[in-house]
Amino acid sequence: QVQLVESGGGLVQAGDSLRLSCAPSGRTFGRYLMGWFRQTPGKERQFVAAIHWSSGSTYYADSVKGRFTISRDNAKDTVYLQMNSLKPEDTAVYYCAASSRPSSVAAYPTARYDYWGQGTQVTVSS
Repeated sequence: QVQLVESGGGLVQAGDSLRLSCAPSGRTFGRYLMGWFRQTPGKERQFVAAIHWSSGSTYYADSVKGRFTISRDNAKDTVYLQMNSLKPEDTAVYYCAASSRPSSVAAYPTARYDYWGQGTQVTVSS
């Protein structure tokens, strides 16, 4: 069974930075795409950023462009989300996701992904 384990969430003030990490545990799997999503109560899970594992190509939601950076460390088998200039509206549970299939489908639909982490809370106070 594949598990994705997120870490790095917390409570910060507006303008601060946080770095989220996500690493798989359990059985190994080939991955094509790793993504970060976020969700607030009563709303659908929202795409934040994604990265192609082999090429390093990245994709971002408009709301985080210029503030968030997704990256991966192949040696550590870990994907990161560096979040700078945080705003109260960034408050959410952040989820790591992985896709083990090549596909022409864009990076932002949740259906694109096969595995999900348990989520980590990010709270930004004003």
